[in-house]
Amino acid sequence: MPDSDREADDDLPLPPSEGMGLFFGEAPVEASGPAGAGQTDAVAIQSPEAPEKPSQEEAAKPAAAYRVLARKYRPATLDQLIGQDALVRTLRNAFAVGRVAHAFMLTGVRGVGKTTTARIIARGLNCIGPDGKGGPTADPCGVCPNCVAILADRHPDVLEMDAASRTGVDDVREIIEACHFRPIQGRMKVFIIDEVHMLSRNAFNALLKTLEEPPPQVTFIFATTELRKVPITVLSRCQRFDLRRVSQSELLSFFTGIVEKEHVSAEQEALKLIARAADGSVRDGLSLLDQAIAQGAGTLGASDGSVTEAGVAAMLGLSDRAAIFDLFDCLMRGDVTEAIRLSDSMYDRGNDPGLMLRDLAELTHTVTRLKTVRGLEDTLELPEMERTRGAAFASSLSLSTLSRLWQMLLKGISEVDDAPLRREAAEMVLIRLCHAATMPPPEELLKKLRSGKAAQVAAPINRVADDGRDAPHAMMPPDDGSRRQRVANERWGDVGEGSSEPIPLARAAAPSGPRPPRSWRELVAFVKDSREATLHGHLCHSTHLVTFAPPLVEVRVDNPAPPDLVKRLQEMLRANFGNEWVVRAAEAQGEPTLAEQSAEIIQLHNRRSSNHPLVQAILGVFPDAELGDVRDHTLDDHYGLPPEDFEALDAGPLAIGLDPELDAPEEQD
Repeated sequence: MPDSDREADDDLPLPPSEGMGLFFGEAPVEASGPAGAGQTDAVAIQSPEAPEKPSQEEAAKPAAAYRVLARKYRPATLDQLIGQDALVRTLRNAFAVGRVAHAFMLTGVRGVGKTTTARIIARGLNCIGPDGKGGPTADPCGVCPNCVAILADRHPDVLEMDAASRTGVDDVREIIEACHFRPIQGRMKVFIIDEVHMLSRNAFNALLKTLEEPPPQVTFIFATTELRKVPITVLSRCQRFDLRRVSQSELLSFFTGIVEKEHVSAEQEALKLIARAADGSVRDGLSLLDQAIAQGAGTLGASDGSVTEAGVAAMLGLSDRAAIFDLFDCLMRGDVTEAIRLSDSMYDRGNDPGLMLRDLAELTHTVTRLKTVRGLEDTLELPEMERTRGAAFASSLSLSTLSRLWQMLLKGISEVDDAPLRREAAEMVLIRLCHAATMPPPEELLKKLRSGKAAQVAAPINRVADDGRDAPHAMMPPDDGSRRQRVANERWGDVGEGSSEPIPLARAAAPSGPRPPRSWRELVAFVKDSREATLHGHLCHSTHLVTFAPPLVEVRVDNPAPPDLVKRLQEMLRANFGNEWVVRAAEAQGEPTLAEQSAEIIQLHNRRSSNHPLVQAILGVFPDAELGDVRDHTLDDHYGLPPEDFEALDAGPLAIGLDPELDAPEEQD
């Protein structure tokens, strides 16, 4: 048979495995000639240890190509799709009422059935039934010429294009030109574009017009895993279907049926590991199952008998689940010695330190879900160990502890991935987790600090001596009658000496709030530091100080300022310095505003500088020159005013401006 014919036949459905020796086993020997009975008897008594040597013609025949499970059990109808109930129901109703869209957008993670669904839709649009008289249907027959050709990937009217390798405008132009011709063999011309998000921007733009108003005999089906990369103008022209991840329970049922059809024995826990590792992808799960069957030689006649949980765990590079639970228990108890021993044991069995920490993070997430989601421990999606031991952890650990453990594990995983010594980095992470587990929770510390018992709060320290004994006992010197004690000044002294009394640690003073303003200028500066820009501007340019006698402030506000300025200033002072502060509006003239005072000082400096002999001499030589702004670096940086003498203010009366006679000059006799 020519190679081209053999390659075409490989795409067709394979014949059943029994009969004629096409797959495994030998064909039955037929009797020929007059001595047929004798030949049959000879074959019957032939010993299995001495099989008949195959002829040269049989040896020359090529072995049948193995078909992987992902292709062998690819769904051919909508009923065979698992986990996509909404998609199946919508397509069935659309075919039933004749409302099949001209463009579909199928999105989802890898291996959930996007391309498979596209081919089923293409067969449903072109199926003519066994009698050749059928119309579009949601249940293609699979035996008509169109169905057979589409299954074999050789139908001239169903064209599949990989947008990852054909991304340009020229490739889209070929599709547009092909749309103008009627179908050659089928009823509809179907274009299936996989990974459509890989098309260039110009290619998308070239496709828009044809996609919006295609010919009646053309249907577009797009598939993508990155929907956000597809322009919204394309999405608005398509009927969108989001294919969800397949749940672990559905994958487990599907894999169980496959191993029965393949006459393979596999442990249920092994299939659960494969379903979990598949992460919702049917194709990934079937590839892992295929690998597990090949690894364990899991046919019933094999010597080892089945695909075991241990074999699948070793194949996936997973740590032993029981060991992970034991390690998690040691971390929560703060047992450093046992945690390091378990880590060494898993490392010796070939487990990667990074995968060990990732398994701990996954277990932490599972325990957190068991604690927060009601009834989760009763679902069949979780393995037995997660439902029993995980539920016990969830009942004994608090959410704050689990959250802290999660954050430390995430940081530890990144450290191990970047560390040159992965094993050592993982052990340091485990030691850190044990130490954090023995610390009191933050809410307990805060409660004791508020109740004044901070001196009684002490976190136990978990030390391990070289000989395995508890560190405080292993490092304690023998008691020879002169016991020594460490005191607060970092010295060692004998207990009982008259001058070696332990010096108590001074309690840290509680942080104080902002200091109350000592002057009107400090008050305005405080408003500026509080980022109240609008209020600060009105205080500088529109507010005249009448009285400043803390906690009493009287001001006069000009008309441009808002009417609630006094109220806002009082609320701000009370919020920061206490409710005793009072701000009142007054009718008295008061002092000039801070902006007016600053402008007056600038004018004074300009007059003094312009009258200086040196400046006048320079202006005489350069008559066109002008005197610029005069800057005095001794002035206040905020408002350009002289610095305030707070010592004089503290020595004198606190009230400023209450009595007009205080500000008046003394009368001379």
